[in-house]
Amino acid sequence: MSFTVLIPARLASTRLPNKPLADIGGKPMIVRVAERAKQSGAAQVVVAADAPEILQACAVHGVRAVATRADHPSGSDRLAEACEQLNLDGEHVIVNVQGDEPLIDPALINAVAGILAQQNMAQMGTAAHTIHSLEDFTNPNVVKVITDMQGLALTFSRAPLPWWRDGFADGIAALPTNPAPLRHIGIYSYRAAFLRAFPTLPPAPLEQCEALEQLRALWHGYRIAVHVAAQAPGPGVDTAQDLARVRKLWAS
Repeated sequence: MSFTVLIPARLASTRLPNKPLADIGGKPMIVRVAERAKQSGAAQVVVAADAPEILQACAVHGVRAVATRADHPSGSDRLAEACEQLNLDGEHVIVNVQGDEPLIDPALINAVAGILAQQNMAQMGTAAHTIHSLEDFTNPNVVKVITDMQGLALTFSRAPLPWWRDGFADGIAALPTNPAPLRHIGIYSYRAAFLRAFPTLPPAPLEQCEALEQLRALWHGYRIAVHVAAQAPGPGVDTAQDLARVRKLWAS
């Protein structure tokens, strides 16, 4: 199946300024992400950038990039603009790989792209993995997803899900086992026509409450297929501490 990887890259970051240009093993992080994505089965890998500095860094290292507006409210809005610029067919599959995931597994990219072919009723695809620690289960920064019997998302939440009524009567002391809790992984696939339409959908109240953009799709009746990965992905980079950790892993 032919698909395109689009990588949104924004220079401004409240927690880590100039994050896409942060050095990892002698190359900017955005370049490292693109290089990992090129190891997948993608027909092309394109960075959607908001600043000349990112475009220049990509050009130096032979990574294709397109300039997008700096005022997009989200990564999906940025990718919708890039999709228009690339003139992609409406049925063409696009995988949104975050620009702060330099250790992303190319096999995960392939799986999230392929799940749309397996789930014809879904307009989006994403991924998850089993949660094994109470700390992650109760952490609001760890997003959980619940799926139906067909592997389609029922909901996403920052709350501990599923809520084990009897087991949690005296507090959360153990993980539920049936179904096991799933941690959402922030990678998405879309058909190009849906990606173009998504930013035009009105924001959903539940999306604004949870601060989870994918809830907009569910709110408006669209379906999201979930690939359950065997293991957690490599760490992403949100803070200076994350960057130091990834640099250490890269060096090793």
